[in-house]
Amino acid sequence: MRAARMNRFAKGVIYTLVGIVVLILAGIIGNILISGLPHLSWHFLTSEASNFEAGGGVRDQLFNSLYLLVLTTLISGPIALGSAIFLSEYAGDNWLVDLIRTTIEILSSLPSIVVGLFGYLVFVVQVGFGFSILSGALALTFFNLPILTRNMEESLKGVPQTQREAGLALGLSNWKTIRGIVLPAALPGILTGLVLSGGRIFGEAAALIYTAGQSGSIVDYSNWNPFSPTSFLNVMRPAETLAVHIWKVNTEGIIPDATLVSAATGALLVIVVILFNLGSRYLGNKLYKKLTAAK
Repeated sequence: MRAARMNRFAKGVIYTLVGIVVLILAGIIGNILISGLPHLSWHFLTSEASNFEAGGGVRDQLFNSLYLLVLTTLISGPIALGSAIFLSEYAGDNWLVDLIRTTIEILSSLPSIVVGLFGYLVFVVQVGFGFSILSGALALTFFNLPILTRNMEESLKGVPQTQREAGLALGLSNWKTIRGIVLPAALPGILTGLVLSGGRIFGEAAALIYTAGQSGSIVDYSNWNPFSPTSFLNVMRPAETLAVHIWKVNTEGIIPDATLVSAATGALLVIVVILFNLGSRYLGNKLYKKLTAAK
């Protein structure tokens, strides 16, 4: 009887703690959406931001956020995946591997503003990229590599050893076993890492203030030449994201409707992150079923 009471008590405490977390999350998201959704409109999504007049939009900031997400993922994804494969499949248990893992942990604990200052000094000043999308993407690559690498490594380690042994028993090489068996089986965990890093990219502001810039140039969405200064595909142009825009309108105070703009931008940012998570998981599940023939 005493064990049963303790079990019920422990379950009650756990459920209470989980409920508190859910309520906090629901309260934060609910407050943002309730404050910002009434001010979202098609005009707000498709018009340029205005620094001195009311009624501006976030068209460029929304595109810049998505563009940075794609570019950063293209840069950091392969690097993180290669590092994860090495650590989980090829690396032994020695001091060098321990040093690499320790370095990854240290890098993951760096404040984003420190990463931004590093990106400013290296990519903006020394390399000469200036305030640009490319500088921001490279800075965010350093910011996201630790979480991506660790998530991918744990996903690969979670694949049962028997699946590797089965591939080797069929005469497959180690690399073919990894490529054809281990990676498809670890796809859900790899996707989780990409989703988490994508959320960080959407919400990051400090690192991008020092690298991508606080104000965007004139963008021509009909200009598909990536080398043109006005092209929306030009990675060398400065770009203000949604998160940076929220910070900017609240600190400068020159927009008459700054409170409404920041509330609507915050709600849009939350919606974009939620849609990105749901869309990524849906596509990942479809791809996982196709690669593994799972039902």
